[in-house]
Amino acid sequence: MSDSVSLQGITDFAEDLARKAGKLIRKERDHSTLRTDYKQHSELVTHADIVADEFITSAIRKRFPDHRILSEETMPDLSQAEELETPLWIIDPIDGTVNYAYGHPQVAVSIAYAENGRVQAGVVHAPFPRPRETFRATLGDGATLNGKPIRHSGATVPGESLFATGFPYTKDNLAPLVSRLDAMIHQCRDLRRIGSAALDICWVACGRLDIYYENVSPWDFAAARLIALEAGATAGHFSEVPEGYPVDLWGRDILISAPAIWEPVRQILRSASGYE
Repeated sequence: MSDSVSLQGITDFAEDLARKAGKLIRKERDHSTLRTDYKQHSELVTHADIVADEFITSAIRKRFPDHRILSEETMPDLSQAEELETPLWIIDPIDGTVNYAYGHPQVAVSIAYAENGRVQAGVVHAPFPRPRETFRATLGDGATLNGKPIRHSGATVPGESLFATGFPYTKDNLAPLVSRLDAMIHQCRDLRRIGSAALDICWVACGRLDIYYENVSPWDFAAARLIALEAGATAGHFSEVPEGYPVDLWGRDILISAPAIWEPVRQILRSASGYE
């Protein structure tokens, strides 16, 4: 971390960027013709994704020229997560791009800051709800929503718990996902499919959901995972993390939930995945 900037200062900077990027993408959707394109695997990308990404990354480079950036749209090099020597920013300018393109409100700007592979600050800003919603956390300092402390739901039984998950753009290996979904549907209260991993996790953090699991990329969950942890939730994986890879940034088989149900749900997902 820069000697002249505190960790709270880093979080403040991230929040300011997220709010400004949120205003930008809101203006783009409300007042412009929505321009879309496709990345590999038919993954949707909008002009607003690129504009917001460039806005955030250029601001970080200007203030912290020695820091590295891992960004979904302009710098999606996952090997950046394994390089621990210099601070790393992990950015998703629009998490929930399909929602964004279809006019749904479940859209978020996600910005995380990591040192030595450990996320230290995270902000997830949802620019479309009224009032706007800004989740934030600094390591060791708790989590807030619009400045007010948040806490997980306190769920104690999987059968009385609401869960969320998502599905990949590629549809060639859905069998394990369907198996997990079948197990969870039968052993939990119900499913919500929100379409933004960052918001799924933040909703676990504030008690709107009890459980979230999925395979995602670091930019989808890095900020929200810290927010959930600082809200008292449990975060981990239901499969093994490769040795030497930062746990905070490994997104395969991620599981985040209220603490009392984390291990029972982990066992459900491991069994359904054939890991046991």
